Amino acid sequence: MDESRFSGALLCLFIQQTLGADNMKHDRRKRLENLVKSLIRLNDFSTTDAKTQCSETSPGYITRTIHQLADDGLLRRVLKKKQVLYRWSDTAPRKTLVLRWIDRRLEGLQIKHTAEEERPRERLLRNGPCELSNADLLAILMHTGVAGESAVTGGQRIANRFTARLPELSHCSHTELKAISPAATRNNYAKIMAGIELGRRVSRVERVPKIRQRSINSTRAAIDYCSEQFARLAYEAVQEEFHLVTLDTKHKPINKHRITIGTLDASLVHPREVFRAAIRDAASAVILVHNHPSGDPSPSREDIMVTHQLTEAGKILGISVLDHVVVASQYCISIRETNLDQEAFDKNPNLQLISAQ
Repeated sequence: MDESRFSGALLCLFIQQTLGADNMKHDRRKRLENLVKSLIRLNDFSTTDAKTQCSETSPGYITRTIHQLADDGLLRRVLKKKQVLYRWSDTAPRKTLVLRWIDRRLEGLQIKHTAEEERPRERLLRNGPCELSNADLLAILMHTGVAGESAVTGGQRIANRFTARLPELSHCSHTELKAISPAATRNNYAKIMAGIELGRRVSRVERVPKIRQRSINSTRAAIDYCSEQFARLAYEAVQEEFHLVTLDTKHKPINKHRITIGTLDASLVHPREVFRAAIRDAASAVILVHNHPSGDPSPSREDIMVTHQLTEAGKILGISVLDHVVVASQYCISIRETNLDQEAFDKNPNLQLISAQ
């Protein structure tokens, strides 16, 4: 075969493959459009309802498509009579949203195949960040992808993995994130972690002016304050930490101090270390705070002993210990409110009060 005939044969083969790929994409689009058009007519439906409505389509394909629509924010999961149902989002006309979604699905979520006005960054600049999904925000943070996977695809993969446990994303290592999406390069991982930390710091600063004006004059106020200010301890800390909140004469917060890290023990939490910070702040009163990484805030014998030890030391110094709050992922409790402390020492001879001197 001469060179010209060989080139012609290659060209024919290329055209056949291109036409075959286009036909496959057309078939996929038609199948997806037919299914979604049927789903659009349903309101508050279950996967069983969808399979009944679309009986000619594979049940597995229906379930996968519904889950993808929900993960991408077009459907919302709602609980009715102990059953999970799916409800269409009302942010825009259903048909318009669905057609855009199908385009993104079939084009592999590549930025170059997305209209410029529909790209995450442009939508953020036009509508503000609140309108964007978690996947969109992650795509903006990553900015660029890698060969075979765009930042948009990577953001979608990561967002889907952490749909119901977003706080855990901040604990993810680079290796773990890279296993979810190859677009999570070292640079992109650093950008994601920096974005999470910056968001935390902004949130913390935004709350400070309001919280500092609040007088802590009840157990409920102490629990509310500690729930806000020590949320990291409740949900993220892997060890017990003991903190001190110093208060002025009107019981408004002055400052927060971390005293120790590790299992709470009366021999480790010495009054000298605790009240040194209180004296430095010229505090009139203090609140003791520590966490239970197990998630269960029920006070232990050591918690009660530490509360008594520091309360007695505070009386000598003229600094009131208003409360001891235990923060945990389940909820927060006040040791004072449980009424366990005094009764425990009065009735249980195994609990020994350590001298404050």
